[in-house]
Amino acid sequence: MHIATRLAHAGLGEDPRTGAISTPIYQTATFAHPALGESTGFDYSRSSNPTRLTLEESVARIEGAHSAYAFASGLAALSTVLGLFSQGDHLIVAEGCYGGTSRLLDQVFARFGITVSYVPVMDTAAFAAAIRPETRAILIESVSNPCLWVPDFRALVALKTEHDLLLFVDNTFLTPYWFRPLEEGADLVLHSASKYLAGHNDTIAGLVVVRDAELAGRVAFLQNAVGAVLGPQDAWLTLRGLKTLALRLEAQQANALRVAQWLKEHPAVTAVHYPGLPDDPNHVRLGDLASGHGAILSFSVADAEQVGQLIARLRLIPYAESLGGVESLITVPAIQTHANLAPEERERLGVRDTLLRLSLGIEDATDLIADLAQALAAD
Repeated sequence: MHIATRLAHAGLGEDPRTGAISTPIYQTATFAHPALGESTGFDYSRSSNPTRLTLEESVARIEGAHSAYAFASGLAALSTVLGLFSQGDHLIVAEGCYGGTSRLLDQVFARFGITVSYVPVMDTAAFAAAIRPETRAILIESVSNPCLWVPDFRALVALKTEHDLLLFVDNTFLTPYWFRPLEEGADLVLHSASKYLAGHNDTIAGLVVVRDAELAGRVAFLQNAVGAVLGPQDAWLTLRGLKTLALRLEAQQANALRVAQWLKEHPAVTAVHYPGLPDDPNHVRLGDLASGHGAILSFSVADAEQVGQLIARLRLIPYAESLGGVESLITVPAIQTHANLAPEERERLGVRDTLLRLSLGIEDATDLIADLAQALAAD
């Protein structure tokens, strides 16, 4: 089936007893057993819950995976996955990743003896040079946040295969609608499901999707042992969001392209980063890999004072954390998502005080452009 059909049918037919089209919310902590030594398959909702299981099984089918696991947030998912590693293990991570990822690695897991080398996103040779005997995995984003760089994914698959490493991909920005990394050779995919998958800025959730049975078994153990699981209400909201993902992404991507084209021509804008633009340095690489270019763009203005003025003048687009919902949102990465990086590091990575990230929603593009136009207008 086409991916849009698989998404629309997420969870359908999972309640044969009643025939419910919408998956029920099993708001229960525990389950009664039929008799001593017998189980319905559900014992305690930390270990498994029918609503969460329906979400997990639906995502696994959509991704072409062995299994999927739902967590209380994207960082809860990543924290649990990092439990796969031991003291002395080494990870290679793409530079400029989401600030919460680097904070977790540098300020939490570093204390447990897990070391990290950060390398430029697009420099495959740097990934190869960073490999040590104790290296266990490579962690990348399919599209980097917030400058939208695209790694040479197939070269990294070859590299991880040659050196018997794991390849983990944060695919939050592209979702399985546009790109399914497991089908291309990745071992594990992470999603901040709070973003596009749930899609309405009303849910916090994370997903881990695993290609093979052995690794899936290890993640399943950690999910139960750590216990940072997604509750049934949020599992239901995420499942509901999946059903409209294809429609939302098509509308959001169309808006992103129109707004990016308009920003490129605006005299107050000094740079626009969006892989959907034909002259963007990541356009061809992403086009060879994925079926879409995404609905996130970033752009720069001349100075930090203009950033504050623009934020203050916007009337339609909220200044808020997060991305991927039906409402457009604007952020300043240097003081929000990447604030934990040192100023010189942000400068080197292009996350300057003059950079803004715009997540496009499903509003009419004409209204979004009008709001940006009045906010960027000279006094």
